[in-house]
Amino acid sequence: MTIEQIFQDKSIKAKAKVSTIGEWLINGELHMEELIAYAETQKAADKATCIESMEYATKKLPSLADENLLAYVTHALKNAEPRVKWESAKVIGNIAKQFPDQLSEPIKNLLSNAENPGTVVRWATAYALAEILKLKTENNIRLLPKIEALCKKEEDNGVRKNTKRR
Repeated sequence: MTIEQIFQDKSIKAKAKVSTIGEWLINGELHMEELIAYAETQKAADKATCIESMEYATKKLPSLADENLLAYVTHALKNAEPRVKWESAKVIGNIAKQFPDQLSEPIKNLLSNAENPGTVVRWATAYALAEILKLKTENNIRLLPKIEALCKKEEDNGVRKNTKRR
């Protein structure tokens, strides 16, 4: 079965699509570059499912990430679709430790999503920022005060707690 066939088969539920594609990535049956190329050409919902598959795989195996994946999800944080934003943030949270010296642009895009009206976007953003804070890099000097200010403004307790887990 191919990526196209998975997305065309309406009998396969969304979560099954995510786990199948994610396992293909983990097992080396599908290369991340191929999934990124496919995702680039898809409508927002399918693009988000592709990114969720990347999140699934990188959660289990962060070493699957390369600089191209980091660049892709960093750019995807600017997408208008909330689900694309939150899935991309979760991928960054999973792979940040692989790229401690390449997080300036992801941080900038994450901070712009930190005040998004969508709770799930803010929650995923908080997760990614907390994972970046855990790395204790030079980014923390400018990032910590911004996160503290965001926490004071955040009304959703779950989002606030997610950031404080650093």
